[in-house]
Amino acid sequence: MQANTFKVRVDSIRDEAHGIRSFRITRVDGQPFDSYEAGAHIDVTAPSGITRQYSLCSDPALNDSQLFAVKRERESRGGSRSLHDDVGIGSELLVGQPRNLFRLVKDAHAHVLIGAGIGITPLLSMAYQLAANSQRFVLHYFARSEAHAAFLPVLSQEPFSGNVQFHFGIGSDDLAASLRGCLAGTARGTHVYTCGPAPFMDEVVAVGEATSTIAEVHLERFGADTAVSETGTALDEFDVKVLGSGKIVHVGKGETIVSALANIGIEIDTSCGEGVCGTCMVDVVEGDPEHRDHCLSKAERASNKVICCCVSRSRSPLLVLDV
Repeated sequence: MQANTFKVRVDSIRDEAHGIRSFRITRVDGQPFDSYEAGAHIDVTAPSGITRQYSLCSDPALNDSQLFAVKRERESRGGSRSLHDDVGIGSELLVGQPRNLFRLVKDAHAHVLIGAGIGITPLLSMAYQLAANSQRFVLHYFARSEAHAAFLPVLSQEPFSGNVQFHFGIGSDDLAASLRGCLAGTARGTHVYTCGPAPFMDEVVAVGEATSTIAEVHLERFGADTAVSETGTALDEFDVKVLGSGKIVHVGKGETIVSALANIGIEIDTSCGEGVCGTCMVDVVEGDPEHRDHCLSKAERASNKVICCCVSRSRSPLLVLDV
């Protein structure tokens, strides 16, 4: 988990939908939370000791409390299960500072938010921010049924009701057509933001990229559930040079950059270990990284200016990193 953590108290718990529970937290020390931008997530350490990342779904303008929601995963390894089973009102948790790899584009002509299931969580905070700033947006929420749609009462009233469209019971065969309908008539320069299961987001990307008016599709993944290696041309072994000290360390086959740097006393903060959360992101000064993460945008990948050290590798014999 990242170094900057603090204790929070769970003040309220609410079952938002089938298998989805929200937790409202305040700081144990009585201080307000730091401000954050919509789309941010936090590390949460469950009573089981497992740390997972959860999107903040409260209004970013309010800093007296924070809200995150957790879907109870059938194959949980102790994260979501522990938060559902072991946490009650008054429980204390360890959380990290908000991090954001899913920001709204400030100069976008319009915004389309498309979520499925638990994927509504970062989009809800975006809707709060867009509504407060009187910016043009529409939120499309896909769920199996009303019972599976989290935050339905909130989304059904002002300031969201006029900007939200619900899509219940849409099968996989009909999803592409439904998404084309969601994006039909969008203004040129519109940005799309999507979060949900990987196959759902893949379909949003495919439809969005085929829609001429869409400038870019932005994704927020909850887990490393699809392969994203760019070309498979990474070297089995390579060297990493530390910009500040000039130290060079060899990264062997099957070894991560994080572990190699730790061997020479340089600790890189990590959390998910899957290239999802962005905790281990560092600047690339020289070299050609092969990106295997799930959090960088296409523009960030193309620039080769940053790398997620927990999963990504190198296509050049040497990477120079600013760590």
